[in-house]
Amino acid sequence: MNEVTKDTLIGDVIKHSPEAKAIIEKHFGNGCFTCPGVNMESIAFGSTMHNLDPQVIVDEINAVMKNHVGS
Repeated sequence: MNEVTKDTLIGDVIKHSPEAKAIIEKHFGNGCFTCPGVNMESIAFGSTMHNLDPQVIVDEINAVMKNHVGS
């Protein structure tokens, strides 16, 4: 996975970038990991449901992915 956007599915982030799992849990809680909607809901949708700014989450995920690749 090259870069995450607000339209990226939460399930794709978890599957392709395990290092981003902590960020998903931090913002959305651990319920995402067992929710059937995880494979249909985007970061933008989850952010709306949790009253969060999706860009903050996207930026954090992309930063951790970049750091992981660079290590």
